Amino acid sequence: MEKFKSILVANRGEIAVRIIRTAKALGYRTIALYSSADKDSQHAKEADESFLLGPSSLEDSYLEQERIINFAKLCSAEAIHPGYGFLSENPDFTGKCESEGLIFIGPKKDSIALMGNKAKAKRHMEKAGVPCIPGYQGEDQSDKRLITEAKKIGFPLMVKAAAGGGGKGMRIVHSLEDLKSALKIVRSEALSVFGNNELILEKALLNSRHVEIQVFADTHGNVIHLGERDCSVQRRYQKIIEEAPCLSEPLRKSLGDAAVKAAKSIGYVGAGTIEFLLDGINFYFMEMNTRLQVEHTVTEMITGLDLVELQIQVAQGRPLGLTQKDISFKGHAFEARLYAEDPSHNFLPSTGKVELWSPAKGVRIDTGLSTGEKVTPFYDPMVAKFISWGKNREEARNRLIKGLKESVLFGVKTNKTFLLKALAKESLVKGPVSTDFIEKEFTEEDLAPSNLQRMVAACLQYYCEREDSFKESLLVSPSLKNWTSGPEIFKTYYYTEKLTVSARGRNYRVKSAKIEKAITFLSHEKNKVVLQVEETKYSVIYHSPEPGRLFVSMEGRDEYYENKLAFSGSQKIEDGDGNIVSPMHGILFEVFVKPGEKVEKGQCLAIVEAMKMQNEIRSEVEGVVSKVHFEKGVQVTAGQLIMEIEVKEN
Repeated sequence: MEKFKSILVANRGEIAVRIIRTAKALGYRTIALYSSADKDSQHAKEADESFLLGPSSLEDSYLEQERIINFAKLCSAEAIHPGYGFLSENPDFTGKCESEGLIFIGPKKDSIALMGNKAKAKRHMEKAGVPCIPGYQGEDQSDKRLITEAKKIGFPLMVKAAAGGGGKGMRIVHSLEDLKSALKIVRSEALSVFGNNELILEKALLNSRHVEIQVFADTHGNVIHLGERDCSVQRRYQKIIEEAPCLSEPLRKSLGDAAVKAAKSIGYVGAGTIEFLLDGINFYFMEMNTRLQVEHTVTEMITGLDLVELQIQVAQGRPLGLTQKDISFKGHAFEARLYAEDPSHNFLPSTGKVELWSPAKGVRIDTGLSTGEKVTPFYDPMVAKFISWGKNREEARNRLIKGLKESVLFGVKTNKTFLLKALAKESLVKGPVSTDFIEKEFTEEDLAPSNLQRMVAACLQYYCEREDSFKESLLVSPSLKNWTSGPEIFKTYYYTEKLTVSARGRNYRVKSAKIEKAITFLSHEKNKVVLQVEETKYSVIYHSPEPGRLFVSMEGRDEYYENKLAFSGSQKIEDGDGNIVSPMHGILFEVFVKPGEKVEKGQCLAIVEAMKMQNEIRSEVEGVVSKVHFEKGVQVTAGQLIMEIEVKEN
């Protein structure tokens, strides 16, 4: 007999959509909750029923435990799936679900509580005989004790929030001199994000790999693992590319046995992940995630299993129906996480309206995104996951590259170009890579805007203007289109630099201060053109919502161009005018300067917090602060004037 027939999904975005689709396919009634910022979201549309949960802020919506439970009771939901993040690893929420007679699709609260504290988890795993990274996870949290233990461990080492996760509350320290400030910073971050400032210290294994094992356990004592995933491609300790499989059979067995031992030692039930650092053939327990992982998709691709379906099956009290011998792996899989952020500006979160979202075919894309929707500053910046499968690693990698290149997202900046460059790096092609891959392999040049694409954009704007002009012309034969008996016609555009475009027929020439390119338009179909730059052909997708504004996707790079001359009404464009504006929507977390204070170029003036990240605003000029318009703690919008600086004249 089934314990439940309806499931409330206490989450949002791509994971909510993914859970709802599996649950509906299995015949369950699904209920979605959404915040006011998510009123037009995909997950709210896909569920059988959906309800407004509360305002946009996390604290008043997706983290509001009592309200979520009340909605579950109100709509007669019998089970709650938390997805990942938010309340998925909150033992208090799990306990409240149980006390209200609701089935929590996940592990028991005791397992979540134990593994949710890195210090307690490591102490437990050491007793259970699971290898752990050398470090300190004691109860004495004084600076004196932590400094003493750091000297014993040696540098470099990691300072981590004991209650941390998701790459938050972590800092690498290379010397004793830097330790005291690191302790202060991580304590502050930990208290702000997790409400707990307890710290642990760990030896930093700089050339190691981050490998995790997917475990599954039912209520009948069956515990198995579903193989490994390599999560070594990280930025700021946040995973961005994952793949599976990645180990030899003997090493897989060793890590798998250790992971199963760890899960059994805490009486685990449901889906979980044991994370290890792999140093050669030596491996060390880092932490256990007591939930479904973002990267569970690569395991699904190589095993053929639906992990959400297995979660529901276990929550119903049914046995897994699988033994370790039943688990086999076919082919290879990759996942890449698409974030709304700007790599060319220190990965600042990007918000705004999605002008066009056109996902590719041929790869699996998990997303909650749709054209016309808004990406807001209130939640995590991940907007989609691209998952590819191939008979071998190279086939899977190439399919992922193709899927990324053929997908278009206009309206917000993303890390797509960054992902494509990472997938093309020689060290990743050869594989495997270590956790310092990004730090070692990427340069400023990798993240710089494309000069060629900027020149193509100028030509496209001119091309679109000429097309619109021809449509409005009366009694002009199409045979005369793009034909002139006079000299080339010139027009000037200004994005981040001045560009001059001239045209004769379908042949264009664009000049900047340093270079000149010849561009020929070969074909045009709706919002897609094929053009030739010197000897190379390019297929370009574009979208022009109004004159002067243009989105261009070329070679997988999605960029936005705004002709400043179209909006300024002047040929003179000034940079560095001393007006300091917020680069995004968010909370003004800190303000470091006051009126009358001298500032240097590059000095940090303020911090804006958005999408769970703190982002520095630095001065582009040297001068004196004349006005500060807001105090810390105020909500600001993208482009809003925060302060003014009287620029020092050269």
